This record gives sequence, structure tokens and C-alpha cells, in this order.
Amino acid sequence: MPTIVRKSGQTLMDTRREILHAVSWQIRSNIWSPPTDSYETEQAYIIRVEIAGMREEDFDVSFENNLLIVSGIRTDLPERRAYHQMEIRYGKFATATPIPTPVNIDHAQAEYKDGFLMVTLPKANPNHIKVE
Repeated sequence: MPTIVRKSGQTLMDTRREILHAVSWQIRSNIWSPPTDSYETEQAYIIRVEIAGMREEDFDVSFENNLLIVSGIRTDLPERRAYHQMEIRYGKFATATPIPTPVNIDHAQAEYKDGFLMVTLPKANPNHIKVE
């Protein structure tokens, strides 16, 4: 099971810089952002990231200042080949999801299964549900 870590200091600044590169629309950017769903229930916030073809040790999950950050590296096969179509992204990736209310990070859970990373962040005040 992946571990959710709190990050601070210089590491957080480096991660934020990478996130800014990941969400920018720069053509030369070497960091990509995987498809991510974020929703809430009465009890928790759920973040689901589609990152197929990886192992748990290939990515990091961190939480700081109400921002969940998932990052890592998806490696490609080392063999040489001529592509006819190439849509699967490889290399460094990062995605950042803001969490609108306080959570109980000590009871957070992360599970990687069938190509999806599912992070559950229990609400600190579970009676709060955002209505839009």
C-alpha cells in the first residue's frame, strides 16, 4: 500500500515547481499529468489517479497545505522501435489536487489496484459536505 507523506521545506518547493511545469501548456515540458478524478462523500475526499503499468514504489503521494500531490516516473521499455501511433505517456508525471476543508491525514489511505491509485482522505469534520 502506498504511503502518504507530509512534505515541507525545500522538497515542497521543488515539488510545487514540478507541478507548475506539469500543469502548464508548454510543448517542451517533460512532465505530464495523468487523468485524475476528485470527489467527496459525507465522510471523505476521494482522489483517483489513472497511472497504469506501474508499481507502488514508482510514485510518491504527499499532502501539504491542503494539497494532495501524486508524482513519479513511468518508465518505457528500453527496446528500440518505430512507432505507428504513440499515445501512452512515459517519464516524470505529477498531479496536484486541492482539498477544500481540513482532513484527518493520520487516517488517510492509499491503494493502487488495476492501474488506478485511490487516495481516501477522511474529513476532519465528517458532517461537512460541500454543496454546489
